[in-house]
Amino acid sequence: MVDSQIMAENPLLLPLNKEKTVYDGFITVQDRDFRIRILLPPGHQLKQAKLHCCWQLKRLLSGYQHILKQRLHHAPDLVSFILELKTVLELAMKSRPDCQSIPPPQYYSQLITEMQSLGWDKLLFIDSEFRTLKLQGEDSAGRKHILTVKLKPKYPDEAPEFLADLPFPFHMSWTPQSTLAHVHGRFLLHLEGLAEFWSVLDEIDEQTWVLEPEKPSRVDTMRRIAIGNNVSIKVEIDPRHPKMLPDCCLLGAEHVVTPLRTKLNANMHLWNPDCSILQNMRDVLEIEFPSPSTHEKSSLSTECGICYSYRLESAIPDQVCNDPRCGQPFHQVCLYEWLRGLTTSRQSFNIVFGECPYCSKPITVKMAVQKP
Repeated sequence: MVDSQIMAENPLLLPLNKEKTVYDGFITVQDRDFRIRILLPPGHQLKQAKLHCCWQLKRLLSGYQHILKQRLHHAPDLVSFILELKTVLELAMKSRPDCQSIPPPQYYSQLITEMQSLGWDKLLFIDSEFRTLKLQGEDSAGRKHILTVKLKPKYPDEAPEFLADLPFPFHMSWTPQSTLAHVHGRFLLHLEGLAEFWSVLDEIDEQTWVLEPEKPSRVDTMRRIAIGNNVSIKVEIDPRHPKMLPDCCLLGAEHVVTPLRTKLNANMHLWNPDCSILQNMRDVLEIEFPSPSTHEKSSLSTECGICYSYRLESAIPDQVCNDPRCGQPFHQVCLYEWLRGLTTSRQSFNIVFGECPYCSKPITVKMAVQKP
């Protein structure tokens, strides 16, 4: 009776001897077959049973040995144990994406055919599972970009996932007739649509001192540009309209920032979309930006007056004492922790009021944002 139940639950697992103490065959989970052999003692007691399996199954069950031993001790019969083994395997496969079902042979043959059609020179990388590919493309300015394509087991019926060095996600309409050549072509169109955006940022990166981000990527849309010692402007550029007036935020001591803010507001009507952002900012702010050809970056980078470093993780000093005779910069988190430790400081909502560590003049700082 038990033998017929085993065959009903798992027809690929059969007894090898009359005593029915050795079962051999395959256990099937999520359309994958794993070789398995179960050795039972003469009394058929599961507590003393031994389980032998293929290396793929051993790898999959790594970390679940204690659960299997527990199930062997408590399962009333072999049928119940096999059902529980299947449950454990399903959980293990869900937690191990690399152990998901293997695609059929036509998946690989179609993928090779598509790569031959696209051109192997477009392929930068492919993993051993033929699941993740990296394709390269160039925009009209010769800038190289990478598109990561993550294929699903049911490709091409199931749309791949895309990751690219773009300021917004790469999407395309997908049908079972779509191919890697279609993907690459669509990627090139996206690159051309962003070529002007990257040219605007390249000009800023080459002709000014960019304080943040420290190492800009093609994804970044923000630049914090040095104007002078402890004063800068942060611009957020729209990738779809890169020459339009960007969001601007002037950073620094108030006695320095206020005149610049006044010029920005008064001259905003002079903004010319036919000119570059950098030229427009020169005209609107009525300044010349420090550049690698005119200034050393060290002359524009002043250390925090509390921790005595310029870069703290990814942050640079952006809090400045507003007293014209002081102007000492601080990291936001450093100033916040300093003021919070003083008995004379007070807090209102998320702003801490206190005294500058250098000149004792009034200074404020917003509560440091805690990273998740």
